Amino acid sequence: MLMDLNLLVALDVLLDEVSVTRAAARLGTSPAAASRKLATLRRVLGDPLLVRAGQRLVPTPRALELREEVRELLQRSEALLAPAAALDLAQMRRTFTIQASDLLLAGLAAPLLERVAALAPQVDVVFAPEALEGGPGLRQGEVDIELGVLGNLDPEIRTEPLARTAMVGVARRGHPLLAEPITPHRFAQAPHIGISRRGRLRGPIDTALAQHGLRRRVAAVVPSHTTAMMLAATSDLICLTIDGWLDQTLTALGLRAFPIPLELPPVAIGMAWHPRHVADQGHRWLRRQIRTVTSTLGAPAA
Repeated sequence: MLMDLNLLVALDVLLDEVSVTRAAARLGTSPAAASRKLATLRRVLGDPLLVRAGQRLVPTPRALELREEVRELLQRSEALLAPAAALDLAQMRRTFTIQASDLLLAGLAAPLLERVAALAPQVDVVFAPEALEGGPGLRQGEVDIELGVLGNLDPEIRTEPLARTAMVGVARRGHPLLAEPITPHRFAQAPHIGISRRGRLRGPIDTALAQHGLRRRVAAVVPSHTTAMMLAATSDLICLTIDGWLDQTLTALGLRAFPIPLELPPVAIGMAWHPRHVADQGHRWLRRQIRTVTSTLGAPAA
């Protein structure tokens, strides 16, 4: 049988005061109403709870047994129903899991971790790779935030656009392609590195080339952008990346970015999370940090 929380409050006061009159005063009600509460409690619990001994009431053994348990239960209920305490970043201990491609993490991870360490030093971040399929990680709670070109998300997932940027080509310094203006024809002639976890050889770039009657040769396909850039740095193969996010990485690898001589749609980068985290103060704080960092890396989303 479910008990009304108000009955528990009345039981706590009655057992504390051991007096219907005094209990009524604390409860802000009449002695008659307090007596009715006591009668209900006696019926529900199958025990008289308070019995007369001369001019006063005394608790039964069952009442004594319940007194501390009822008090503890009410205290836990009050804590449960109280508004959330203000977020204390210095004391917050949490581990967040962010799912993103290695391309985004190459530009985002370091500045994000720097902000997190400075503001909430006991917060840890786990960076998870993109799932092979548009998986249920957000719904199942395995992933806190997903970053990237969003697609195949469950219908309830919340999303927010973060940045829009262009695709650019990448080649090693001294690559023959960089010696002259890069036309669609010269771009198509250069051997390319495809990036696909599924081993795909074709993508939007091929559709754009086909509009010029051109076809590129994808000489190698690798599963990650990091591998593609390292391969481009030591060969005459070229690859693609997003503009403005990896300038330091390209410089360190001896690579140069160049505009792609084709009409390509911008890359829209977004953030996704499950509705269970909408009011979570810690989660909202992390989303703000991601928003701040991405605003410095790419053009803001329209």
